[in-house]
This record gives sequence, C-alpha cells and structure tokens, in this order.
Amino acid sequence: MKGVQAFNEIEDLDAESKYLVHKAKEAALNAYAPYSKFYVGAAVILDDDTVITGANYENASYPLCMCAERVTLYSAAATHPSRKVKKMAVIAHKKGQKELVTATPCGACRQVMLEFEVKQKQPIEIVMLTKESNWIIVPSCSFLLPYSFNQENLI
Repeated sequence: MKGVQAFNEIEDLDAESKYLVHKAKEAALNAYAPYSKFYVGAAVILDDDTVITGANYENASYPLCMCAERVTLYSAAATHPSRKVKKMAVIAHKKGQKELVTATPCGACRQVMLEFEVKQKQPIEIVMLTKESNWIIVPSCSFLLPYSFNQENLI
C-alpha cells in the first residue's frame, strides 16, 4: 500500500479526487450548521462509480449532531449495500466564506470509516485539506486511526 500523498494545489489532484472534492463542496451547501457555522460536505465514490454525498447536520442538543462523513457512509450503505467505497473527499468552509478550511474527520468518524474498511475488506482513500493548506490523499482509514477499537476488543 502506498503512503500519504501531498499536493500543494487542488489542480494537482487526480481527476477522480478533484471531482469528489467538487461534489463535497456542493454537498456542503446543504449543511445545517446554525451553531458552529462550520459547513462540511463529504462525497464517496463506490466501486461501480456511483457518487454519494452528505453534509453535517447540527442539533441544539449537541450530542445528536451528525458529521458529513457518517451521513455519507450510512447513506451509501443504506442505498447501495452490496457496493464498496473506494474513495472519500471531505471539505469544509465557514458561513459566508467560499474559501475552504481544514477538514479532517473527527475521532468518531475515523472509527466509523475504519469499520467500513474492515467490513468491505478494502481500504478507502481519503482526500482532505490539511492545516498546512495542502491537499492530501490518505491510502487507508487505518492511517488516520492506527490504534483503533475493533472486534478483537470485544472478545
């Protein structure tokens, strides 16, 4: 498995990654973020090239909020249960701003993403913008959560 790839500009990404970033940007327009003003969009491409998108949805009872990554993965699983996720792009922007800001998955999303990898027995590449303003492509969710909680912990 190859390592993390870093790119200075979005134009340097491969065509599929750029397309997913574009779809994630569109999805962020549907985010409901009245409290944080942090609009997140995610897009996945499945093994049959179907694209599924999602956005974050906040709630006044904060624990009930749902991140864009989980919305997207759960939607993909519910609507295309036999398909595998190949790649995910995650983007974010602040209210009223077009410029993208750092958007890396939270710990809960990393755990869910890794569970999807384990279930499908295939890594999921993740495209995201780092705090250094670099685009990166991570070859597997395991890079994001190296000491994960898994089924072996339950035995």
